[in-house]
Amino acid sequence: MEVRVGCCGWCVRGGKGAYYGRFSIIEIQETFYKLPKPETVAKWAENAPENFKFCMKGWQAITHPPSSPTWKRSGLKIPKSKQDKYGFLRPTEENFEAWEETLEVCRAMRAEVCVLQTPASFGYSEENVGNVEAFFSAIKRDGVILGWEPRGTWRDNLQAVGKLCDKLDLVHIVDPFRCQPQSSHQLVYFRLHGIGGKEYNYRYKYTDSDLRRLAELVEKYLKEGRKVYVLFNNVYMADDASRFIEVLRESRLPAT
Repeated sequence: MEVRVGCCGWCVRGGKGAYYGRFSIIEIQETFYKLPKPETVAKWAENAPENFKFCMKGWQAITHPPSSPTWKRSGLKIPKSKQDKYGFLRPTEENFEAWEETLEVCRAMRAEVCVLQTPASFGYSEENVGNVEAFFSAIKRDGVILGWEPRGTWRDNLQAVGKLCDKLDLVHIVDPFRCQPQSSHQLVYFRLHGIGGKEYNYRYKYTDSDLRRLAELVEKYLKEGRKVYVLFNNVYMADDASRFIEVLRESRLPAT
């Protein structure tokens, strides 16, 4: 049984060394907006403790079209002729090249999981089901576990999500306070965005009751023989993650 708890980003005062001292896992967020140089993230991996786990959020070029407001932080200008070639997991040459660049950073970082989060505007439809199948079945992985966090109307079609994930060997990444994972993958991956709101409420601070409920969910999947990663992604993530580790220990669950 394995449980790892951490945060979506370097959120601990004192820098990376201080983070390594408190948590056993991180999900790197900056890779979503703009890919850092492989040699930069390689240094992070070299300086991390031996048993530390890196995960990273995949580059938005793959999942979000250039019209998305998040592209403002990319520093890239996409010509109008190629605006419809990026994002939405489209099986295009541009998206496949963006994945190759993303995978290079994954390898340099020694990332175990790459999280691909699709926006609510990429909802459940026949066309988008086709995109998911075509994209994920075509790309190479080089040992990196692929996680998919679908938003929007996919939550109303969870059976389809589960079938896609199992067919394509994907981890269905979820906020467990909104829905439960539908994939049968050995890894369960929780991203916690705060309670309330349709997709997220980043200013939410988890209560002791919330964390006890979360521990019960973790225990459920551990009993199934699966490992569980819990990544907090809210304003108070460093404090909430530390408190959750204590809740796990009080519950005699094996927090790494």
